Amino acid sequence: MSSPLTEQDLYLFNEGTHYRLYEKLGAHPGTDGDREGTWFAVWAPNAEQVALIGDWNGWDKRADPMALRGSSGIWELFVPDVTPGMRYKFHVVSRYRGYRADKADPFAFYAEVAPLRASVVWDLEYQWWDADWLLARAEKQGQAAPISAYEVHLGSWRRGEGNRLLTYREIAPLLADHVKRLGFTHVELLPVMEHPYYGSWGYQTTGYFAATSRYGTPQDLMFMIDHLHQQDIGVILDWVPSHFPGDEHGLVFFDGTHLFEHADPRKGFHPDWTSYIFNLGRNEVRSFLISSARFWLERYHADGLRVDAVASMLYLDYSRRAGEWIPNEYGGRENLEAIAFLRALNQEIYETFPDAQRVAEESTAWPMVSRPTYLGGLGFDYKWDMGWMHDTLAYLGYDPIHRRFHHNQITFRSLYAFNESFVLPLSHDEVVHGKGSLINKMPGDVWQKLAHLRLLFGYMMAQPGKKLLFMGGEMAQWREWNHETSLDWHLLGDPGHSCICLWLEDLNRLYRQEPALHQRDCDPAGFEWIDGSDTEHSVIAFLRRGEAGEPVVAVFNFTPVPREGYRIGAPGRGLWKEILNSDAAEYGGSGVGNMGGAVATPEPLHGRSHCLSLTLPPLGVLFLQREAGTEEDERGDEGEEGASDEAAEEEIEAADLG
Repeated sequence: MSSPLTEQDLYLFNEGTHYRLYEKLGAHPGTDGDREGTWFAVWAPNAEQVALIGDWNGWDKRADPMALRGSSGIWELFVPDVTPGMRYKFHVVSRYRGYRADKADPFAFYAEVAPLRASVVWDLEYQWWDADWLLARAEKQGQAAPISAYEVHLGSWRRGEGNRLLTYREIAPLLADHVKRLGFTHVELLPVMEHPYYGSWGYQTTGYFAATSRYGTPQDLMFMIDHLHQQDIGVILDWVPSHFPGDEHGLVFFDGTHLFEHADPRKGFHPDWTSYIFNLGRNEVRSFLISSARFWLERYHADGLRVDAVASMLYLDYSRRAGEWIPNEYGGRENLEAIAFLRALNQEIYETFPDAQRVAEESTAWPMVSRPTYLGGLGFDYKWDMGWMHDTLAYLGYDPIHRRFHHNQITFRSLYAFNESFVLPLSHDEVVHGKGSLINKMPGDVWQKLAHLRLLFGYMMAQPGKKLLFMGGEMAQWREWNHETSLDWHLLGDPGHSCICLWLEDLNRLYRQEPALHQRDCDPAGFEWIDGSDTEHSVIAFLRRGEAGEPVVAVFNFTPVPREGYRIGAPGRGLWKEILNSDAAEYGGSGVGNMGGAVATPEPLHGRSHCLSLTLPPLGVLFLQREAGTEEDERGDEGEEGASDEAAEEEIEAADLG
């Protein structure tokens, strides 16, 4: 066998259009003629010399010099008898300033457990058993599908005896059981790519092709994803092309020059994270990053990527004062290279994995983030709605008596809710760095805090958009997230906290089973205001519609005052059943409600032909849906109100509901 690198590979790499570099660069066990061993290749165009050092040669910098492949900038070497499990690094001697360093392999599939830093030769062979999931994935991840993700940091979700980190294989059945019980459709993992500093939660990545060895081998992570798929749970991976850390063994100053990063710190250094910014205008860097994205989808069967910190990529002046950034060629602050990169990334993923999700964490009003590239968009499937998260948490943080003065914060979203295809995130970023846990953001005594949390989760599930909740929220954890310890699982022994789990379980079930709540998450035809103007009582009501069937009405009382005889317009006559009530006793509530339902009377209100008189629970949400078999909606109700309403009254009495 000759070198795995062909002339075509070199050409495409230097052109910036080789998106399967993980098959060519790095370490690949194989043969050279009749010799068994491993092929190594690394990109270091400004190196004077590159040598392989590792277990087989006693880390001798003179033993295995590599050869430069033409003008490609790639050094390669076949080393006989090197087998999977052996550790290695590249010793790079630069042409400039006498710089030399031992570098980990940017394309390594595996690494030593931190704080050790060597790469490890590895084979990614694995027998997958998730074919059924993959065949059905497209229909489970489209915009008309219910998507409710449970966000997880693997090292602090659950730990073993003595605070020991669990392995991927140990976590797999525990995580699958928990997620299935709560009814989430997906797990979203904080970055599992190798990172030297555990406290970065994976967002300071050095190994863009290596699953972190803290929890086991690559095959162990594959097993976990495989197991989740077999349990009908999708897996989204956080991925970070926006910046990388300055650890010397990593990508920074790789061959004695700013190879992966911009040389000018006004473009190449990130002040927020004290990390380095990829030079996305460089062809080979684009090949590197897009290959990484494709790698996790292909080799690990990931169902999507959530791209971190997209806003920091789009703006040249992001977190910079005047004079600290360089305008683009037109004098603007838009990063044209990043825009081109993100479009190329999303086009490649769409063409090769059309059923995989591409989610942007983008916190500004940049237009068309989740619109196709052929329409001028960035090409993502979804964008995190950070505005909804900030407004909602701010609103709920006020004492209820003051909420009447901030009503716009809970209604403003309807002005932009369909400008993008959104995910509603209650993520890890909101429960760290002194921000407190979700429940501790809520005002009032313990009962009111728990009621607020039920109200928050109900509001998230009712709003159009896909859903995301960070671990710990489901058990109303009091302390904010700490990556060094497990979640407070003992809280589930307390009825107040276990009831939050039950509420989420029923919310997720309703969201999955009721087309009106998910089919048109990204379509303005799926949302209608009933009344969003009652600032005095801090009450809102709206309905959600699917493509067919009965709509769902959601009514929210953001005060601790029960309200009897509260009237809202109804989209049709008949019996409207109370299908969920956050104040029900089984959820830890006070039991205030409507005895199972209410009958719409033929009184016009809120622009509708009928109205409902409801009892609104304190700090509560009601979900109502017209009983099956009732006549058509208000468009077909004219002229027949009397008979229909009388029949409905008899029906509700017969059911002993009121």
